[in-house]
Amino acid sequence: MAIIQDNTFKPNILFKNKHVNTLYRHFAFKTRIHYIRERIETKDKDFLDLDKSLQNSDKLILAIHGLEGSANSNYIQSLVYSANKKKYDVIAINLRGCSGEPNKTLASYHSGKTEDLLDVIQYINKHYSYKEIHIVGYSLGGNLTLKFMGEYAEKLPENISCAVAVSTPCDLQATALKLSKGFNKLYEFDFLLSLRKKSKEKFLQFPYHKLDEKKVLNSKTFKDFDHYFTAATNGFKDAEDYWQKSSCKQFLPYINKPSLLISALDDPFLSKNSYPFKEAENHKQFHFLPTKYGGHVGFYKNFSVKKNTWLDDTVLNFIESNSNL
Repeated sequence: MAIIQDNTFKPNILFKNKHVNTLYRHFAFKTRIHYIRERIETKDKDFLDLDKSLQNSDKLILAIHGLEGSANSNYIQSLVYSANKKKYDVIAINLRGCSGEPNKTLASYHSGKTEDLLDVIQYINKHYSYKEIHIVGYSLGGNLTLKFMGEYAEKLPENISCAVAVSTPCDLQATALKLSKGFNKLYEFDFLLSLRKKSKEKFLQFPYHKLDEKKVLNSKTFKDFDHYFTAATNGFKDAEDYWQKSSCKQFLPYINKPSLLISALDDPFLSKNSYPFKEAENHKQFHFLPTKYGGHVGFYKNFSVKKNTWLDDTVLNFIESNSNL
């Protein structure tokens, strides 16, 4: 059985509150990484900005942020800081439109755009000489990571050693519906503010677009936005078609290299269908570590930032256990 029982994550009573744990990480980690930026061209003539923090290592961690995040997201910078201390090189991918500059196409990133991850890995293998590459993705980036590991299982470069996903919405439709209810609507509202702002910039960048601009800018739910913008600009029939084809859950059975999912059972973004207990049972390569508490990309035990390294430690321990160097 590949379901891991963990007894080491024990937060205090305040951090047993899922919303406290979810929100605190956004304000807690203050270290700022001094990246070196490198821009690469995608196969469709767009670009991706890679932020690098290198230690002259032959082992690389490729980090992928979540929805409306970037290489500057606190959880990414926390990982970079911890990984650099263990002498790993880290390259943090800024997904399309997330590096502070609009990308060149009407369509930006989305939860299932694994072809961009493939472009990055092929570029790295062409221009660098890493013996091992480990992929770590958070939330949306976790969905990309696990989908990629299953979707390209038979085509993965030999130096892809393992993957870790954190707080991943394995079922996108279930997550969209969960975020449209109750207190969670505050998270949805915050994300949609950013997404609508970016789409407005896209309409100025591409004045002859054929989208329903009014409906995009008035989107009140993820279903609205994903139907009128995400699906419409990426060749999907509608939001449900996008969610179904992009969810990583269906690709988990095909994973053939060590992969770990870390998710809290109190994650306000995830519903019952988002937890792949069934897929993890008896899987030889896909491991699922569910914790009772932790929120969404939280996993803080208390207010002490320096002592709250459980998530980074768990990620790096899995990577080190699957390293041959």
